[in-house]
Amino acid sequence: MNKKDFFKKFLTSVLDSSIFVAVYLKHRMTKMISGFSKLTKEEKINWLAENYFKNNSNAVRTIKQYWHEDKKLQQLHDDFIENTISNFYLPLGVAPNFLINGKEYAIPMVTEESSVVAAASLVAKFWSTKGGFRTTILGTTKVGHVHFMFAGASAALEAYFINNKARLLAATKSITKNMEKRGGGILDIDLVDKTDKLANYYQLHITFETMDSMGANFINSCLEAIAAEFRNDEIEIVMSILSNYVPECLVRAEVSCNILDLGVENPQKFAEKFYQAVKIAEIEPYRAVTHNKGIMNGVDAVVLATGNDFRAVEAGVHAYAGISGNYTSLSHCTIDNGVFRFWLDLPLALGTVGGITALHPLAKLSLEMLQQPSAKELMQIIATAGLAQNFAAIRALTTIGIQHGHMKMHLHNILNQLGATVHEKEKITHFFEGQTVSHAAVVLKFKEINKR
Repeated sequence: MNKKDFFKKFLTSVLDSSIFVAVYLKHRMTKMISGFSKLTKEEKINWLAENYFKNNSNAVRTIKQYWHEDKKLQQLHDDFIENTISNFYLPLGVAPNFLINGKEYAIPMVTEESSVVAAASLVAKFWSTKGGFRTTILGTTKVGHVHFMFAGASAALEAYFINNKARLLAATKSITKNMEKRGGGILDIDLVDKTDKLANYYQLHITFETMDSMGANFINSCLEAIAAEFRNDEIEIVMSILSNYVPECLVRAEVSCNILDLGVENPQKFAEKFYQAVKIAEIEPYRAVTHNKGIMNGVDAVVLATGNDFRAVEAGVHAYAGISGNYTSLSHCTIDNGVFRFWLDLPLALGTVGGITALHPLAKLSLEMLQQPSAKELMQIIATAGLAQNFAAIRALTTIGIQHGHMKMHLHNILNQLGATVHEKEKITHFFEGQTVSHAAVVLKFKEINKR
């Protein structure tokens, strides 16, 4: 076969296979849709029922069951995101008896994990008799960057930045005017050379004070205005965006008491085991991740309840846990001179005005429950909830074990899954008093009762 015939045959086979793939995909991709966002809510649900729920009337009924009867309120929820079909409810609970810096709080918590609110409540009451929680704001600085490429001499770029820094600040005046009236605004702009990490890569590192606002929109608007003023023929702007890593927006929460006042049978032994558990989390990343997850059980629950961004908080907190180069515990413990001390530092970029906090009725009520805190006060409350949750988890782990309390709280959920009656729930709950609950044991007891 000559070269011409070979290529002709090759191209024909490629063309045939491409046609085959196109026909195959067209046949298989029968559930693709254009203009989905333009459909009404009813039309979206009907399309889902036809293509994904196999026309399951129960699925449609369940979706509509969670619509709010108040049409105005439902419309408010529908407008939060695109393509809404229903509401996904999570329980809103309250952990009372928190004493923080001498002030009493009942803390709202949104979570589906059964033991979180109960654990926080128990720990809050425990420490309320020992002076409560103490908190300190260590910083409130937030950060944003203009990321750009520059192939010229760094000295020339430095001179250009210095000569134009005042103009960069002036470019944001219309944006920062109101924030400055409240005591916030841009704190500083620095030029950072990152060419040792990536060729020709530099950034403008801009620090902000956003007061009671989380500040994402404010920061991003400032960054884009600065980027537009800074660019020239030699500077290629890649992107302008805030950072959710906020190691200088930091709060500390702590508790302490005499070891003898820890209220357990052998307080010295308890304190030592507690200290060892924290030390293990400080040096062992496998433990540290779960240890810090326990802290975030409390943190996220309050962040959600107050309409803040738990994803941003999670990302920033876990990055901070690795600030030393090794992922480690966010909380720490000492037992010096007969005194037990337990504390944590958390980076928390939060807001009490703007965004969902101003729109979601329950977020507004949660802030009212917290006595309309400032962003700084909310940082302190949320860090306290995280510390309380961590104390509860470590106390359980080093004494009766985590499953005893967790599965006891989970018992109710298991019984609901089994469809137990009120009488059956009472009987099974009584049976498991003083025992460690397991899913298998509950199922076995449920079947035993129903055989009678």
